[in-house]
Amino acid sequence: MVWEEVLAKFKELFGDEGEIGVYFAPGRVNMIGEHTDYNGGHVFPCALTIGTYGVARKREDKKLRFYSMNFENLGVLESSVEGLKPEKEADWTNYPKGVMWAFGEKGMKVEQGMDLVLFGNIPNGSGLSSSASVEVLTGFILKDMFGFDVTNQDLALIGQYSENKFNGVNCGIMDQFAIAMGKCGHAIFLDTATLKYEYAPIKLENAKIVISCSNKKRGLGDSKYNERRSECETALAQLKEAVNISALGDLTEEQFEQYKGAIKDEVCRRRAKHAVYENQRTIKAVEALKNNDVALFGELMNASHVSLRDDYEVTGIELDTLVEEAWKIEGVIGSRMTGAGFGGCTVSIVKDEAVDTFIEKVGAAYQDKIGYAADFYVVEIGDGPVKIK
Repeated sequence: MVWEEVLAKFKELFGDEGEIGVYFAPGRVNMIGEHTDYNGGHVFPCALTIGTYGVARKREDKKLRFYSMNFENLGVLESSVEGLKPEKEADWTNYPKGVMWAFGEKGMKVEQGMDLVLFGNIPNGSGLSSSASVEVLTGFILKDMFGFDVTNQDLALIGQYSENKFNGVNCGIMDQFAIAMGKCGHAIFLDTATLKYEYAPIKLENAKIVISCSNKKRGLGDSKYNERRSECETALAQLKEAVNISALGDLTEEQFEQYKGAIKDEVCRRRAKHAVYENQRTIKAVEALKNNDVALFGELMNASHVSLRDDYEVTGIELDTLVEEAWKIEGVIGSRMTGAGFGGCTVSIVKDEAVDTFIEKVGAAYQDKIGYAADFYVVEIGDGPVKIK
C-alpha cells in the first residue's frame, strides 16, 4: 500500500507521537471540454485512482514543516502559518500554503502549524492536475484537523481561489471541482458558468482509458495559458457589442457563425470558435454516452483535438504525435490531448484487445520522432478525497 510508505516516511522524519492522519486526493483527467471552463462552458472530467497521499499532524506552535517524497532533494521545507505569502524558495509548498492563506481569507484562519509529508503518483507536470490535487488534499486535511465547516464543493472553490490569487495562475474551476467531487465510475458533466453538475456513468464495455504522458514538462503560470484567456476575453468583449451574452459558452455554433464578424482579430476569432464549438461538442458527447454511443463519443474526442491543434493552438508536436499515432491503431475509439496543453498528456479510449499494441506502437513512434520516451497509464475512475486512517 502506497500510504503505508508515506506514513513510514512521516514517522522517520517527524516522529510517531500525537494524532497522525492519512489522507488521499485524486488526480483528474478531462475526457472532453478543454479550455471551456474559463469561457462559461461545459467540461467533462473524472477523478482517477492515482493522486496525492498526505500524512499530517497538527502542531502546537505556528511552524509548518513540509516534505515531498517526489522532491526529496529539497528536504524539509519550513515556514510559518503567520504572514503567508508566495515565495520562490518555497517551491511546491506554495500550493498548500496558498490553501491555508485562502482559508484565512474566507474567515477560517489557520492558527496552528502542521507537519505534512506528501507523495503523488501522478506524473509531475503531466497535466493530470497534481497541483489541484495538492490543493484539494490540503483543504480536506484542514477541514478534518481544524473542524472547518466546508463542503467538498467549497474545497474546490477555495483551491481555485488560492491558485488564482496566491499562485497567480488564472485557472478555471474544473480541476479542483473534478478532484473534490469525484465519483467512482462516473465523470462530472459540469456547467462552469453556474456550477450545476450531474454525474454521468462512464460505461466502457471492453475498453479502457489510457493516458499517454508526453514527458514534456510545462508550467501553467509561465505557459501561454494566460495569453489564451486574454484572447478569449478580447473576443467576448467584441461579441458583446453585437449580441447579448455573458460568456462564450452561451453561444451555439450557428450563433457564433452569425456574429463572429464582430471579432476584429483573426486569431481571437479562432480562439473564440474553439471555445464555442468545444462547449457544444461536450454537450453532444455526454448525450452520446447516455445513448451508449461510445463510437460517437470517440469521434467528438478526435474533433476536439483537431480544434485544440488548429484553432486554439495549444497542442505542439509532442501531443500531436501521440494523438496522430493513436488514430492509426485499430481499436482506438478516440484520442485527444487533455489538460492545458503545451506538453502534458493525451487521453484515449482503447478496446481491451488493442491496449498492448497501442502502448507498443504509439510508444515506439513517439520515441522515434521526439527522441525520448512517453509513459502510459491504464487508469480507473475513482472517488474524491478521503481520510484513509
